[in-house]
Amino acid sequence: MTNQMIFVNLPVADLDRAKKFWSDLGYEFNAQFTDENAACLVFSDTIYAMLLRHDFFTTFTDKQIIDSAKSTEVLLALSAESREAVDTLVDKAVAAGGRETRDPMDQGFMYQRVFEDPDGHNWEIIWMDPSQVDG
Repeated sequence: MTNQMIFVNLPVADLDRAKKFWSDLGYEFNAQFTDENAACLVFSDTIYAMLLRHDFFTTFTDKQIIDSAKSTEVLLALSAESREAVDTLVDKAVAAGGRETRDPMDQGFMYQRVFEDPDGHNWEIIWMDPSQVDG
């Protein structure tokens, strides 16, 4: 199987605010797939999030956009290189207007913190040492 790419499509209320939030965290956007309706947020060469204005998002589905302040459809998890990298990214997210939603979880082999972006999407930032997991 070849390396697959993933494009997670997320509705955002204010595209400029969403772009600024993620830029403040140090991420970049692919200009080729960014316009007044959408922004292609780059996490890696195979992982992207398409941030879509609400009215544009609804052109791809007949379902209603959930109120992310009240409901959760998905938990988005991103790996980090170290515990310190987890803390750095979540601290940046909070400083940029996000909100930490849970206490840090430390299981020894895995360390995790969670934040909501300004649109209420949940992002789990995780460091894990798989060599410490039995199995």
